[in-house]
Amino acid sequence: MLLLPEIVMAGGFESLGLTGTERGIYTVLIFLIAYGFVMAEEFTSLRKSKPVIFAASIIWAHAAILAAQAGVSIHDMHAAFEHDLKEYAELMLFLLVAMTYINSMADRNVFEALRSWLIRKQFGYRQLFLITGIITFFLSAVADNLTSALLVGAVVLAVGADNPKFVSISFVNLVVAANAGGAFCPFGDITTLMVWQAEYAEFFDFFKLFIPSAVNYGVPAAAMYFAVPNEQPKPSSEAAVQLKPGAIQICVLFLFTIITAVSFKQVLHLPPFMGMMAGLSVLMIYSYRINFLHAPNGQPFDVFNRVREAEWDTLLFFFGVVFAVGGLGYIGYLELLSKGMYEGLGATTANILIGLISAIIDNIPVMFAVLNMNLDMNLYQWLLVTLTAGVGGSLLSVGSAAGVALMGQSNHKYTFFSHLKWTPAIAAGYAASIVTHYLING
Repeated sequence: MLLLPEIVMAGGFESLGLTGTERGIYTVLIFLIAYGFVMAEEFTSLRKSKPVIFAASIIWAHAAILAAQAGVSIHDMHAAFEHDLKEYAELMLFLLVAMTYINSMADRNVFEALRSWLIRKQFGYRQLFLITGIITFFLSAVADNLTSALLVGAVVLAVGADNPKFVSISFVNLVVAANAGGAFCPFGDITTLMVWQAEYAEFFDFFKLFIPSAVNYGVPAAAMYFAVPNEQPKPSSEAAVQLKPGAIQICVLFLFTIITAVSFKQVLHLPPFMGMMAGLSVLMIYSYRINFLHAPNGQPFDVFNRVREAEWDTLLFFFGVVFAVGGLGYIGYLELLSKGMYEGLGATTANILIGLISAIIDNIPVMFAVLNMNLDMNLYQWLLVTLTAGVGGSLLSVGSAAGVALMGQSNHKYTFFSHLKWTPAIAAGYAASIVTHYLING
């Protein structure tokens, strides 16, 4: 496939069709090497954003040389480059606001109070397994899967410190719940957000995936439930955590920010990030009120510190992915994948395969590649690839940011192989969710 030149329209501009050149093949190798470093992050401790940004720079430098050699005007090349810039800017600003709100709620002890309440309630291990899974499922619909898994994972570690088996199974459950919960809402998963902002589906269309997502989580959860120890954790004497001033109000503001983003898109036909930025401005103004009333008591709230604490590694990784994949698409490689997968296998088979690929490769570059293939699919197929790309990462612990993060948090209680043990059950949930989507939405 690497040697077959094609001239196509990708993302509204004409690609170079120079996939058979040595320089073109070299860019693919650069991307593969960079992504090898991303997959080895757990072992090398090299942040995933670093190699992909470097790769993106090299890929676009070679794309510019190829464009010049092919006689393409600078204006046309800039149009392709600015297409990637627009894609990244819209998503980055949207995610930055969401991360700032999540960090603000964490600063006001919202999540610590929830953790403390669960610990003090003295639930049994099986009850905690269900409660933490369900909380993660719904929390990841508004927060990303990484944040959701880490927040609830802290609860699991606190109550299961003396029971490694409970921690191991619960972490598998959290990974599945976090990925499934993010699939049915644009605010939950970056890939879902990408499809929404690309206008292949309207905001409320994604809620058709709620039942398939619930099935995706419920099937493996039911299988794992009976393996959870039917015991009671040791009593805890932990004191209740008090919410800081403004905690409830910031939660309400986040809800209104979500409503504003949807309204900007559905009613005003403006990009949803503009509604998110409006919500950020309200948070900034409200932070002034918090400090005016409560800073003398020693509880200042600096919203810019919450912006600084955003997951910049993730945001910059996304930058590298968008420009690396965009550069490869400009050279012509996405058309080769499109012909090989979607024309050769058919949309349904290809979309199911996308989910399997996302168990190995992060779903962000996979979905960005799909969006830039200029595919002609109906709503059912776009929802199918949204579902599979969102939940496919649950098949392996390294298939999503949630799994990788929990492996690092678990102190060796949750590993690649402890997750692999439950892959057949997770695969059954994956298949069941696809069948459910067909029965409901097909």
